[in-house]
Amino acid sequence: MIRELLPGGSDRISPTAHYTGYVWVRNGLSHPALATNAGRLFYTALAPANATSARLGQPHLEHYLLARHEVIDHLLTEAIDQGRVAQVVEVAAGLSGRGWRFTRRYGDALTYVEADLPGMADRKRRMLRATGERGANHRVEDVDAMRDSGPGSLADLATSLDPSKGLAIITEGLVNYFDIASVQTMWSRFTDVLSGFPAGLYLSDIHLGGTRSRLNQTAVTLLSAFVRGQVHLHFTGPQDAEAALRKAGFADATLRRPDDFAGTLPHCTGRSARANHIIAASTGG
Repeated sequence: MIRELLPGGSDRISPTAHYTGYVWVRNGLSHPALATNAGRLFYTALAPANATSARLGQPHLEHYLLARHEVIDHLLTEAIDQGRVAQVVEVAAGLSGRGWRFTRRYGDALTYVEADLPGMADRKRRMLRATGERGANHRVEDVDAMRDSGPGSLADLATSLDPSKGLAIITEGLVNYFDIASVQTMWSRFTDVLSGFPAGLYLSDIHLGGTRSRLNQTAVTLLSAFVRGQVHLHFTGPQDAEAALRKAGFADATLRRPDDFAGTLPHCTGRSARANHIIAASTGG
């Protein structure tokens, strides 16, 4: 989830996170208790611009958000159904409804942990209690993705998981808000954690620079209208990003655009589905 989780920043919910959370609810991807009044207001304010972009065949924010969300869901579902993954940690989960949806679908067969900074984590616990549907296998933990070790680190959280079952780590709307050195260090933290499980999977979205940067920049501009902080385009293309992921310790790394799933997933068509890439990287299994 896109939030104000910048180096040295706070864990307040950004306007983008409010908006994104409302997009999930409005499209049946989240429980109404996870929406906010601010999200509804932002959504209403942006509706005319989104409608105009749709008529002109241009990228628009809601469609772009739905495309990336659907692909991550699709790849996670495949990994669970194939028996590779039985545990998920969604880092900087924000107002995402993915944990609520996946634990309802898979029940006790899946452990889902939403990891976030303390302020957001506390608010998410209250919101999930309001759904009345949070199971024992769905929890929210205080985690700083930039912390190497100790309480509040991903490494510490991993010690509470079952080492005999595969683990997926998800980041959505997060990577491009950090500089490249921070991203590479974060990816190394992820591989260190995932290597302790029989199968490790990392799913994320990422904007790239390079020859296709004009379309990317359109989506980045839409996001930047809400976010107080620089949006980074780290890599020149998919191969560059895949090489960086392998350097961080992933055994396999593939980047795909959401429009690769056109015909399979409903929102993965049009220019909005070409505005970024989805990372699927594994440490084994």
